[in-house]
Amino acid sequence: MAELDIGQHCQVQHCRQRDFLPFVCDGCSGIFCLEHRSKDSHGCSEVNVIKERPKTDEHKPYSCSFKDCTEVELVAVICPYCEKNFCLRHRHQSDHECEKMEVPKPRMAATQKLVRDIVDAKAGGSAGKGRRGAKSSGTAAKVALMKLKMQADGEKSLPQTERTYFQVYLPKGSKEKSKAMFFCLQWSIGKVVDSAASLANLRNENNKLAAKKLRLCHVPSGEVLPLDHTLESWITKEECPLYNGGNVILEYLNDEERFLENVDSYLE
Repeated sequence: MAELDIGQHCQVQHCRQRDFLPFVCDGCSGIFCLEHRSKDSHGCSEVNVIKERPKTDEHKPYSCSFKDCTEVELVAVICPYCEKNFCLRHRHQSDHECEKMEVPKPRMAATQKLVRDIVDAKAGGSAGKGRRGAKSSGTAAKVALMKLKMQADGEKSLPQTERTYFQVYLPKGSKEKSKAMFFCLQWSIGKVVDSAASLANLRNENNKLAAKKLRLCHVPSGEVLPLDHTLESWITKEECPLYNGGNVILEYLNDEERFLENVDSYLE
C-alpha cells in the first residue's frame, strides 16, 4: 500500500520537520512548523527589511527667517505681509524688521486736535495760570509716574532705560479693574498685547480667525492701536497721544472695530 503524502516540511534548514498542518508566513510566504511559525523564530526576511528601513521624522521643522535666529517651530508661522516664516518671538512685523512694514501714517485731524488739547491741559490749562500752573502739572505727572513704577509688573530682564509704564485698564468683566505694567519701547503693539494678556492672565485668541481679538486702545479717544506698529512710534512723536505713565485700555473687539466706545466707563 502506497504511503500518503500528507503535510509539508518546515523550510528552516536545521529543522525540516514534517508538519501535517503547516503554517504559511504572511511576510515571506514560507512554509513552517509550529515551532518556527513566528517571524523572529525563522528569521523572516520581511522583518529584517522593516527593521533596516530608516525612520522618517513625521514633523517637519520650520526655521525662522530672521537674521541669525536659530529657533524652529513645529508649525508654520507665516507673516501675511512678506510671506516668510518666523518663530513666535519674531512673528510680528516690527520684530523681524519686515520689508513690507508701512511707516505709520499721520493721525486724523480730530485725533491731533485732541492731543493738542491734552498737551495744553498738561501744560497748565489756560494762559492765565502761567508758569506756576505748568510747573504744578509737571510735578504731578512725575509723582504719578513714580507711583506707577513702584507698582508696575513686567518682564524683569528689561533694562530700566527701555521700560515704558502704563496703567492698563482690563476688559469689562475682568477680576481686576486695572493693572500697572511696563513694556519695552521697541516692542510692537502686538507684542505689548501678548505681554499684557500674560501678566493679567487674560484669554488671548488673537491667532484664531473667528474669535474676538484682544486690542490695545488709547485714552481718551478710544482709537485702536495697529498691532504691527511699534510702541515707540506712538510715544516719541509730538502728535501721538501716548506718554510714559499714561493710561491704555485692553478690550476684546471685532476685526472691523477701529474705536472703543464708552471709554469713560473704564476709568470710573
